Amino acid sequence: MREPLFVKQNSDKWKSFEEAKTHTPDELADRFIQITDDLAYSKTFYPKSKTTTYLNGLAAKLHQSIYKNKKVKSNRFVAFWKYELPEVFATYQKQMLYSFLFFTTFCLLGVLSAKYDEQFVELILGHEYVAMTNANIAKGQPFGVYNSENEFLMFFQIGLNNIYVSFVCYILGIFGGAGTVFFLFRNGLMLGSFEYFFFSKGLGWQSILVIWIHGTLEISSIVIAGAAGLILGNSLLFPKTYKRMVSFKRGAKDGLKIVIGLVPIFAIAAFFESFVTRHTGMPLWLSLTILGSSLAFIIWYVLIYPIKLYKNSILHDSAED
Repeated sequence: MREPLFVKQNSDKWKSFEEAKTHTPDELADRFIQITDDLAYSKTFYPKSKTTTYLNGLAAKLHQSIYKNKKVKSNRFVAFWKYELPEVFATYQKQMLYSFLFFTTFCLLGVLSAKYDEQFVELILGHEYVAMTNANIAKGQPFGVYNSENEFLMFFQIGLNNIYVSFVCYILGIFGGAGTVFFLFRNGLMLGSFEYFFFSKGLGWQSILVIWIHGTLEISSIVIAGAAGLILGNSLLFPKTYKRMVSFKRGAKDGLKIVIGLVPIFAIAAFFESFVTRHTGMPLWLSLTILGSSLAFIIWYVLIYPIKLYKNSILHDSAED
């Protein structure tokens, strides 16, 4: 390849590496690998050119950035929750939004379908569940399903199932994100028809005060797991300046960090569902406190804190420059 063509094909990428700062260690490492590949090619075919000199300087700059930003963490576990996972959330806010919009749309579709088709709720939730719930409503215990099993058994079953579901939602993203969207479609329809069923029985607000004690964390985590799947799919479809395999590895790693980060949240949701939700007669203030605290945590940790951390990182780098 002639040198002018080599420069033309890669100049935009090199310029973006120079001007666009990155605060993600994985992305910094990927940039360094790409530049060293280009440098090796340039040294082979244009050993005494200005292009080789330029790439050598850029590679040195990236190398210094890697080791300048390398911090010795006394506690890797704390660092993951305090910095690494929030940085992933900050990087993929767009995928978070898309997952939320998909899920919300499918929920509304479930509500409308249940409203205009009397058989839809049974089709989605199953005849046995609907019949059992109707029987509980007749007995004056509409949410009796939550106190029908042993607390500890429920905790482990629900927690493990939700963690499994989140990993499936993430892995399905390998089909260009289509599998994850279908997963969100199924769960959105289920939630929408489920809530409409209780509202149609005059138990809508009571269902929110009871079921969303655990549902706030649980449903939010499903949406976030959906974002992890979309990240995986996006990395395959739109590699940008990366080689497709490099982009895929990066997306897979970041998506995996998210689903791993959801494990303790699912554990807390399972605890609420097994030990707290069964107390359907709890005071209104206590129910609202749990609901509000859960929602506030999700908004703060997934949206507010990551953006604040990202902005502070930019200001810090600007001050150093």
